[in-house]
Amino acid sequence: MPEGPLPHDLKPIRSVCLFCGSSDRADPEYVVWAQDLGKAMAAEGIRLVYGGGGVGLMGAAARAAHEAGGEVLGIMPLFLRSRERLFEEVETLVVPSMHQRKQLMYDESDAFVVAPGGVGTLEEVVEILSWKRLDLHDKPVIFLNQSGFWESLFALMRHTVDEGMTPALFLEAWESATRWTR
Repeated sequence: MPEGPLPHDLKPIRSVCLFCGSSDRADPEYVVWAQDLGKAMAAEGIRLVYGGGGVGLMGAAARAAHEAGGEVLGIMPLFLRSRERLFEEVETLVVPSMHQRKQLMYDESDAFVVAPGGVGTLEEVVEILSWKRLDLHDKPVIFLNQSGFWESLFALMRHTVDEGMTPALFLEAWESATRWTR
């Protein structure tokens, strides 16, 4: 048997971190997709790790996973407790800072799913991709690219490769799908 870590496609995925928007103004179609994602993870026995909010896509996914009998872990920085509605029906850890939130989300997850979101979602996924680029992890990163939502980001990533700023191998650091499948 080979030594070292298993390739990510052979490791069991028991816990997935979801990065996505917390805006209640998201396209209702994205909300339905987030709900479907939460239900699918619950049906597969995969714990959903997310930012702890009860609104937007993140709230829709967490609520759907919880209602389908799935395990959900919210991780919320203290300063956001007063600014964001929590989904208090699930376990939520409150941490001192955003950095600690992201670190704990990373530590508690076997893979990352990136659904439509705003600048906060971008910040989270760019850090995870940067860590992957630096060989700090080999966990799967899967963009849910509903209606081509992430195509502009993918084009920017290709542009950084074309301009010699990023190695071409980086374009294999993530997968893109239109729905959750395993």
